[in-house]
Amino acid sequence: MWIRGGFPKSFLATSNAKSFVWRQAYITTFLERDIPNLGIKIPPRTLRRFYMMLTHYHGGIFNASEIGYSLGIAHTTSRRYLDILSGTFMVRELTPWSENISKRQVKTPKVYFRDTGIFHTLLGIQTMQDLMNHPKLGTSWEGFALEEILRFHKIPIDQAYYWGIHSEAEIDLFLIINGRRLGFEFKYTDHPKITKSMPTAVELLKLDQLTVIVLGQENYPLNTKIRVQGLANYIGVI
Repeated sequence: MWIRGGFPKSFLATSNAKSFVWRQAYITTFLERDIPNLGIKIPPRTLRRFYMMLTHYHGGIFNASEIGYSLGIAHTTSRRYLDILSGTFMVRELTPWSENISKRQVKTPKVYFRDTGIFHTLLGIQTMQDLMNHPKLGTSWEGFALEEILRFHKIPIDQAYYWGIHSEAEIDLFLIINGRRLGFEFKYTDHPKITKSMPTAVELLKLDQLTVIVLGQENYPLNTKIRVQGLANYIGVI
Protein backbone atom coordinates (compact mmCIF):
# COMPACT_ATOMS: atom_id res chain seq x y z
CA MET A 1 0.00 0.00 0.00
CA TRP A 2 2.86 2.40 0.76
CA ILE A 3 4.34 1.95 -2.72
CA ARG A 4 1.10 1.68 -4.73
CA GLY A 5 -1.30 3.81 -2.69
CA GLY A 6 -4.87 3.02 -1.74
CA PHE A 7 -6.78 3.23 -5.03
CA PRO A 8 -8.17 -0.32 -5.47
CA LYS A 9 -7.08 -0.80 -9.10
CA SER A 10 -3.59 0.38 -8.23
CA PHE A 11 -3.30 -1.63 -5.02
CA LEU A 12 -4.70 -4.85 -6.53
CA ALA A 13 -2.78 -4.74 -9.84
CA THR A 14 -0.92 -7.94 -10.72
CA SER A 15 2.45 -6.15 -10.87
CA ASN A 16 4.10 -2.91 -9.83
CA ALA A 17 4.47 -1.99 -13.49
CA LYS A 18 0.73 -2.35 -14.15
CA SER A 19 -0.07 -0.43 -10.98
CA PHE A 20 2.24 2.38 -12.11
CA VAL A 21 0.63 2.55 -15.58
CA TRP A 22 -2.85 2.72 -14.02
CA ARG A 23 -1.79 5.60 -11.77
CA GLN A 24 -0.28 7.49 -14.69
CA ALA A 25 -3.57 7.20 -16.54
CA TYR A 26 -5.51 8.21 -13.45
CA ILE A 27 -3.47 11.40 -13.00
CA THR A 28 -4.07 12.33 -16.65
CA THR A 29 -7.80 11.68 -16.32
CA PHE A 30 -7.99 13.66 -13.08
CA LEU A 31 -6.26 16.71 -14.56
CA GLU A 32 -7.75 16.65 -18.06
CA ARG A 33 -11.30 15.46 -17.39
CA ASP A 34 -12.28 15.43 -13.72
CA ILE A 35 -11.10 18.95 -12.87
CA PRO A 36 -12.82 20.53 -15.93
CA ASN A 37 -15.99 18.54 -15.15
CA LEU A 38 -16.09 20.34 -11.80
CA GLY A 39 -16.31 23.62 -13.69
CA ILE A 40 -12.72 24.59 -12.90
CA LYS A 41 -11.08 26.24 -15.88
CA ILE A 42 -7.33 25.74 -15.62
CA PRO A 43 -5.20 24.46 -18.51
CA PRO A 44 -4.33 20.81 -17.65
CA ARG A 45 -0.68 21.40 -18.54
CA THR A 46 -0.45 24.29 -16.06
CA LEU A 47 -2.08 22.31 -13.26
CA ARG A 48 0.18 19.32 -14.01
CA ARG A 49 3.25 21.53 -13.63
CA PHE A 50 1.91 22.77 -10.30
CA TYR A 51 1.17 19.18 -9.25
CA MET A 52 4.73 18.18 -10.13
CA MET A 53 6.20 21.16 -8.28
CA LEU A 54 4.16 20.24 -5.21
CA THR A 55 6.13 16.99 -4.84
CA HIS A 56 9.08 19.12 -3.66
CA TYR A 57 6.94 20.48 -0.80
CA HIS A 58 5.50 17.14 0.36
CA GLY A 59 6.03 16.98 4.12
CA GLY A 60 7.17 20.60 4.22
CA ILE A 61 5.92 24.15 4.49
CA PHE A 62 3.92 25.37 1.49
CA ASN A 63 5.40 28.57 0.05
CA ALA A 64 2.88 30.09 -2.36
CA SER A 65 5.23 32.86 -3.48
CA GLU A 66 8.15 30.54 -4.14
CA ILE A 67 6.18 28.01 -6.17
CA GLY A 68 4.35 30.82 -7.95
CA TYR A 69 7.66 32.42 -8.97
CA SER A 70 8.93 29.07 -10.29
CA LEU A 71 5.81 28.62 -12.42
CA GLY A 72 5.44 32.25 -13.49
CA ILE A 73 2.11 32.72 -11.72
CA ALA A 74 0.93 34.98 -8.90
CA HIS A 75 1.12 33.70 -5.33
CA THR A 76 -2.67 34.05 -5.12
CA THR A 77 -3.02 31.74 -8.14
CA SER A 78 -0.64 29.27 -6.52
CA ARG A 79 -2.79 29.37 -3.39
CA ARG A 80 -5.93 28.80 -5.48
CA TYR A 81 -4.41 25.74 -7.16
CA LEU A 82 -3.57 24.27 -3.75
CA ASP A 83 -7.15 24.91 -2.60
CA ILE A 84 -8.43 22.99 -5.63
CA LEU A 85 -6.19 19.99 -4.93
CA SER A 86 -7.12 20.08 -1.24
CA GLY A 87 -10.81 20.35 -2.06
CA THR A 88 -10.61 17.29 -4.33
CA PHE A 89 -8.88 15.31 -1.52
CA MET A 90 -5.64 14.83 -3.45
CA VAL A 91 -3.55 16.97 -1.12
CA ARG A 92 -3.73 17.50 2.64
CA GLU A 93 -3.03 20.87 4.21
CA LEU A 94 -1.92 20.21 7.77
CA THR A 95 -2.76 23.20 9.95
CA PRO A 96 -0.21 24.48 12.47
CA TRP A 97 -1.28 24.28 16.10
CA SER A 98 -0.72 27.40 18.20
CA GLU A 99 -0.16 26.98 21.91
CA ASN A 100 -0.32 29.80 24.48
CA ILE A 101 3.42 30.05 25.06
CA SER A 102 5.98 32.85 24.77
CA LYS A 103 7.63 31.34 21.68
CA ARG A 104 7.48 32.25 17.97
CA GLN A 105 5.51 29.33 16.57
CA VAL A 106 5.23 28.26 12.94
CA LYS A 107 1.96 29.51 11.40
CA THR A 108 2.12 28.23 7.81
CA PRO A 109 0.46 24.92 6.79
CA LYS A 110 2.37 21.86 5.68
CA VAL A 111 1.30 19.93 2.59
CA TYR A 112 1.15 16.21 1.87
CA PHE A 113 -0.06 14.09 -1.02
CA ARG A 114 -2.83 12.05 0.57
CA ASP A 115 -2.10 9.00 -1.58
CA THR A 116 1.56 7.96 -1.67
CA GLY A 117 0.95 5.96 -4.85
CA ILE A 118 0.12 9.19 -6.69
CA PHE A 119 3.10 10.91 -5.06
CA HIS A 120 5.43 8.11 -6.16
CA THR A 121 4.07 8.16 -9.70
CA LEU A 122 4.82 11.86 -10.07
CA LEU A 123 8.37 11.13 -8.86
CA GLY A 124 8.79 8.15 -11.21
CA ILE A 125 9.03 5.65 -8.31
CA GLN A 126 7.73 2.18 -9.27
CA THR A 127 9.33 -0.25 -6.81
CA MET A 128 10.54 -0.42 -3.23
CA GLN A 129 14.10 -0.40 -4.53
CA ASP A 130 13.37 2.85 -6.37
CA LEU A 131 12.01 4.32 -3.15
CA MET A 132 14.94 3.13 -1.03
CA ASN A 133 17.31 5.04 -3.32
CA HIS A 134 15.22 8.21 -3.50
CA PRO A 135 15.90 11.35 -1.42
CA LYS A 136 12.16 11.59 -0.62
CA LEU A 137 12.15 8.25 1.23
CA GLY A 138 11.76 9.83 4.67
CA THR A 139 9.00 12.26 3.71
CA SER A 140 7.21 9.54 1.76
CA TRP A 141 7.07 7.40 4.91
CA GLU A 142 5.98 10.41 6.95
CA GLY A 143 3.06 11.14 4.63
CA PHE A 144 1.95 7.52 4.42
CA ALA A 145 2.11 6.88 8.16
CA LEU A 146 0.42 10.19 8.95
CA GLU A 147 -2.57 9.33 6.74
CA GLU A 148 -2.87 5.87 8.31
CA ILE A 149 -2.86 7.30 11.85
CA LEU A 150 -5.54 9.86 10.93
CA ARG A 151 -7.63 7.16 9.24
CA PHE A 152 -7.27 4.84 12.23
CA HIS A 153 -8.45 7.51 14.68
CA LYS A 154 -11.14 8.81 12.27
CA ILE A 155 -9.88 12.37 12.65
CA PRO A 156 -11.85 15.09 10.79
CA ILE A 157 -9.75 17.06 8.34
CA ASP A 158 -9.93 20.24 10.44
CA GLN A 159 -8.80 18.56 13.67
CA ALA A 160 -5.33 17.40 12.63
CA TYR A 161 -2.32 19.62 13.27
CA TYR A 162 1.41 19.81 13.35
CA TRP A 163 3.35 22.06 15.70
CA GLY A 164 6.64 23.85 15.56
CA ILE A 165 8.79 26.59 17.09
CA HIS A 166 11.11 28.34 14.65
CA SER A 167 14.56 26.68 14.77
CA GLU A 168 13.81 25.00 18.10
CA ALA A 169 11.32 22.14 18.05
CA GLU A 170 8.62 20.46 15.98
CA ILE A 171 6.35 17.42 15.98
CA ASP A 172 4.86 15.95 12.82
CA LEU A 173 1.31 15.44 14.11
CA PHE A 174 -0.66 16.74 17.09
CA LEU A 175 -4.11 15.41 18.00
CA ILE A 176 -6.53 15.86 20.88
CA ILE A 177 -8.56 12.64 21.30
CA ASN A 178 -11.05 12.27 24.16
CA GLY A 179 -9.26 15.02 26.04
CA ARG A 180 -5.83 13.39 25.66
CA ARG A 181 -3.09 15.38 23.95
CA LEU A 182 -1.16 13.08 21.61
CA GLY A 183 1.93 13.80 19.54
CA PHE A 184 3.40 11.72 16.71
CA GLU A 185 6.76 11.66 15.00
CA PHE A 186 7.32 9.54 11.88
CA LYS A 187 10.80 8.11 11.42
CA TYR A 188 12.09 5.74 8.77
CA THR A 189 14.74 4.20 10.99
CA ASP A 190 15.25 0.95 12.91
CA HIS A 191 16.48 2.60 16.08
CA PRO A 192 14.91 6.01 16.73
CA LYS A 193 16.32 8.02 19.59
CA ILE A 194 15.00 10.88 21.67
CA THR A 195 15.76 14.11 19.84
CA LYS A 196 16.02 17.58 21.35
CA SER A 197 12.56 18.42 19.95
CA MET A 198 10.73 15.58 21.65
CA PRO A 199 11.04 16.55 25.37
CA THR A 200 10.41 20.19 24.38
CA ALA A 201 7.18 19.22 22.63
CA VAL A 202 6.08 17.02 25.54
CA GLU A 203 6.66 19.87 27.99
CA LEU A 204 5.25 22.82 26.04
CA LEU A 205 2.23 20.99 24.59
CA LYS A 206 1.59 19.07 27.83
CA LEU A 207 1.44 15.84 25.86
CA ASP A 208 0.01 12.72 27.47
CA GLN A 209 1.98 10.62 24.98
CA LEU A 210 4.43 11.15 22.14
CA THR A 211 4.61 8.15 19.81
CA VAL A 212 7.43 7.67 17.33
CA ILE A 213 5.94 5.68 14.44
CA VAL A 214 8.37 3.46 12.53
CA LEU A 215 8.14 0.79 9.83
CA GLY A 216 8.21 -2.66 11.48
CA GLN A 217 6.66 -4.14 14.59
CA GLU A 218 8.43 -2.27 17.35
CA ASN A 219 6.72 -1.40 20.63
CA TYR A 220 8.87 -0.10 23.48
CA PRO A 221 9.25 3.03 25.62
CA LEU A 222 12.05 5.58 25.29
CA ASN A 223 10.90 7.19 28.55
CA THR A 224 7.66 7.57 30.49
CA LYS A 225 6.03 9.85 27.89
CA ILE A 226 7.76 8.85 24.64
CA ARG A 227 7.19 5.48 22.95
CA VAL A 228 8.37 3.80 19.74
CA GLN A 229 5.74 1.80 17.89
CA GLY A 230 5.57 0.15 14.48
CA LEU A 231 2.75 1.45 12.29
CA ALA A 232 1.18 -1.98 11.72
CA ASN A 233 1.35 -2.64 15.45
CA TYR A 234 -0.27 0.71 16.27
CA ILE A 235 -3.24 0.36 13.93
CA GLY A 236 -3.70 -3.31 14.82
CA VAL A 237 -3.12 -5.09 11.50
CA ILE A 238 -0.70 -7.67 12.99
